[in-house]
This record gives sequence, structure tokens and C-alpha cells, in this order.
Amino acid sequence: MHFAEPQQLNWIWAIVFLGFLFAAAFSWRKKQMEKFVAAPILPQVIPEVSFRRYVLKSILILLVFFLSILALARPQWGFQWQTIKRQGIDILIAIDTSKSMLTADVKPNRLGRSKLAVKDLIKDLKGDRAGLVAFAGEAFLVCPLTVDYHGFLLALNDLNVGTIPRGGTAIARAIHTAISQYPEEPGKYKVLVILTDGENQEGDPVAMAEKAKEKGIRIYCIGIGTKEGELIQIPAASGEGYEFLKDREGQFVKSRLNEGLLAQIAKVTGGAYVRASGAQFGLDQLYRDELSKLEEREIESKMGKKYFERFQFPLGMALVLLVTEILTSERKRA
Repeated sequence: MHFAEPQQLNWIWAIVFLGFLFAAAFSWRKKQMEKFVAAPILPQVIPEVSFRRYVLKSILILLVFFLSILALARPQWGFQWQTIKRQGIDILIAIDTSKSMLTADVKPNRLGRSKLAVKDLIKDLKGDRAGLVAFAGEAFLVCPLTVDYHGFLLALNDLNVGTIPRGGTAIARAIHTAISQYPEEPGKYKVLVILTDGENQEGDPVAMAEKAKEKGIRIYCIGIGTKEGELIQIPAASGEGYEFLKDREGQFVKSRLNEGLLAQIAKVTGGAYVRASGAQFGLDQLYRDELSKLEEREIESKMGKKYFERFQFPLGMALVLLVTEILTSERKRA
């Protein structure tokens, strides 16, 4: 026998605590009575009260709680072999790791906020495969498409502005890398989500989006930042604190959100553009409203054991004992 929800068994400690409370209450009640009547003559003074029945009712209540917890833990025994199919969509997430993503117009900064939003998205996935692409001047597959969400999150945590040595922002290279990861077979289950401020510096991302459309890939863009923009903060050369990024002429570099380009990329493939804000990033809503409704495909099929649910037995016993406790009186029979 094993339990489908073993964490529910932790509540058994609450039963132990409840047992101590019942024992303490019984002891206190008896002491209060003995203040007025000596213990040896107590049965003659209140002959209708049965302390044994009180103890019995307490034990029945404890058993009801215990059996209810067992039912919540979903005990299972006995099984049959059956084919287990996993269905879902493939979601490649491309995150901009250029220095402009260190801009703090979205707290803590654009890159940090993007990573937090992706972590929240992973919690909503149910059987979908997720992959991770980092891009700046180049693009690199950090994590291939997988249902191992723990491994995905490990790769996500390691992401920083030093992941891609070459500076700049090349959105077209990120799209090209995504295209190479998807199979040639048709389908509407192939998705690329791009998280960037849209400051493209080389290549033609719109033309590359046209190629993605031919492969059946739908692109969704999340714009991070503000139109007004802000100066880019980078770690100081001294290693202490931060300083503002300067260009070759010594001028401070200001990064702004380019919504027009991102909206155009998404429109080409039939996707959508969402502008992220500090409070509502929009990635989790994008999954619920758009991605979760796309055509799914069979990702994995294998033989597995299907265990039979047996929670009905402890639940039924709990109901019987509960009715017994209600019908049991603390008074002795006449």
C-alpha cells in the first residue's frame, strides 16, 4: 500500500496534540468536581454521569480524525498496467541577457524580474515541455525542451548578463535558434516566448519571424521596460556598488522599450504582444489565455501502473464512528 498524497499524513501530529487536550480537559473536569465532592463518594452524588463513556467518546473522535487524514492521503493498493500518455505543447523561452536588461525601470531590474516571471510560469505548466534560450549578440540554447522543470529552473537561476559573452541584442538569432530546436512536423503546439526590451541592434527579426511562421512556430513577445527608459546600471569596476554604462564617446547609455518591433514580430506569426509591468508581468496570464488553448500533441507514451483508490474504506469507517459518537451519551443507562 502507498499514499498518493503522503504529505497529508503530517496532520497525524495534530491528533496527538488533540489527544493531550482531551486528557487535560478530562483531568481538569474531574478535579473541579472533587473540589465539592470527595472522590470516593462522587459516583453516589452524580450516579448518572459515566466517565468511561466520556473517555469512549473522546477516543471515537480521535479515531474519526485519524481515519479522515488517512482518506485525505488517498491510500492505494492493487494496480493494473495501462498506457500512460502525456500531452502538451512545446514552449521555448528566449530571455534577453544583454546589459540593457540591467536597467532598473522594472524592479529589481529587467532581467531579475523576467526570471521571477518565468519561475511563476513553470508552476502553471502541466505536461508541457519547456526550453530556455539566452541571447544577446549571439543566441545559445541553455536548456533543451524538457518536462524536467527542476532542471529547467537550475538553468534559469544561472542566467546572467555574462551568459552570452558577445554584447548587443540580436533577436533574429534567438528566433533562428528556436527554429532549429523544433521538429519539421506540422502542428500548432510550437511556441516561442521572447522576453526583451526590444532594442534590436543587428539582423532582421521580422524576416526571421516569417521563417518561424513557415515552420508552424507562434511567437509571443513580452516587452520589458518603459518607453521613457532609464540609464543602465552595471557593477562598478572597483567591485563595490554600481555605476552607469557609457558608450565609446563617454555618454551615458539610456535604454528604452521598443514596443513597435515586438508587436510586429508577434503579429507576423499570429502570436501576441504583452507589455510587462512591475505588478502584472503578464506571462502567467498569457499562458492561461493563449498558450494553454493551443493544439496539444502527444509528447510521451509508456506503460505504467495505475493504482486503485482505496480512500473509501477509511472514509466510510470515519463516518460510522462519527455517527456512533453522536449517538453515545455520557450518561449511564437507567
